[in-house]
Amino acid sequence: MAHSPGLWQAGSFRRAAASLAALVVFTGIAGAAEHRVEPGEGANERLIEALILAEPGDTVTIAAGRYELTDGLSLDVDEVTVRGEGTDRTVLSFKGQTGAGEGLLVTSDKVVLADFAVEDTKGDGIKSKGSDQITFRNLRVEWTRGPHEENGAYGVYPVSSKNVLIDGVTVRGAADAGIYVGQSEDIVVRNSVAEYNVAGIEIENSYRADVYGNRAAHNTGGILVFDLPDLPVQGGHDIRVFDNEIVDNDTPNFAPKGNIVAIVPKGMGVMVMANRNVHVFNNRFDGNGTAHVLIAAYPNEYDDDSYMFVPRGVYIHGNEYGEGGFEPDGEVGKIITDVIGEPVPDIVWDGVTRIPEYFSWVSAENRIYIEEDEGTSFANLKMISQMLLPWGWWPSTDIAAHAGSLPEPAPVQLPQDGGA
Repeated sequence: MAHSPGLWQAGSFRRAAASLAALVVFTGIAGAAEHRVEPGEGANERLIEALILAEPGDTVTIAAGRYELTDGLSLDVDEVTVRGEGTDRTVLSFKGQTGAGEGLLVTSDKVVLADFAVEDTKGDGIKSKGSDQITFRNLRVEWTRGPHEENGAYGVYPVSSKNVLIDGVTVRGAADAGIYVGQSEDIVVRNSVAEYNVAGIEIENSYRADVYGNRAAHNTGGILVFDLPDLPVQGGHDIRVFDNEIVDNDTPNFAPKGNIVAIVPKGMGVMVMANRNVHVFNNRFDGNGTAHVLIAAYPNEYDDDSYMFVPRGVYIHGNEYGEGGFEPDGEVGKIITDVIGEPVPDIVWDGVTRIPEYFSWVSAENRIYIEEDEGTSFANLKMISQMLLPWGWWPSTDIAAHAGSLPEPAPVQLPQDGGA
């Protein structure tokens, strides 16, 4: 049984035993118990204690009510469910948090987090690290003052995890990404809402992800698929972004300076950067003032020899495009309009390739393919290589030059997922 270092010190045993008696209701399932926490005086301590005392198979139920918490929570026990009684009924407020950490940190496997809200954390909202079979279901993470650079960076934040399910989650106000999955593998993000964040949904340096049925609106950028240098996991690949509503991403960028997402211009729909085998299809785009889709190389200098800075094997098809490109923003917007003018086309590729590929054909699996309805606008800026020329020759708007397709990655199957 996991316990805190001082829990069993003299005088603490009786208090802990009394608390445990008040918290635990046996469910009748062999080896499984419910630890129920009610709001009120001492709720922070009782929540911490319930998470420490939980054993595999247990459920920690957080009863309806508002919890004013000063200390973050953590769970390091496998096979535990932490469940509230609704995202508007069970609210964990960290407005008075004394540290700078996350609201809830999970470092164990086969954990389900469901049916509660986390508000106003000093750091990230809900984070898992090194977890296998982690489920985030029907959660709300929000910074109630709205977009602000001093908000926590990430809302729902699984990192270095695998078999990640994010389903029915709402995040508002994150100063980096609302829903962020980093350095992870086998990921499903669905039926979720990300709004008023810098990045709505971000898949970074990860393998095999399905992002579908979500609404990304009123962020700086809607959905980002990135690979970045100098991280332990490299070579993100096999990402499907489909059946999403990516609209009205019109919030000015409020990320702290120096953060990579600080380069994202207001009004970006989907941005694919330095990733491989990314498929963007059957989405609805509208009201994104810089561009609906941008395919781009990593723009900064780096010293990571294992890093590949260009996107490879990107297939954009079957999407619906409304009004866009009417208000290009920031340095990215200026670069695009300096080359192609206004309004910005629906789909923009910077055209950056590796120098050897400038002098030879790019292999079929690494090309950019676009199959969209007639009337979809496109530009290849032909910037060739950031290490060679600012741009090569006149940009191209010939979408037909990118006709073709790529084999679609297999749907992601998670052992804990019974389906949408």
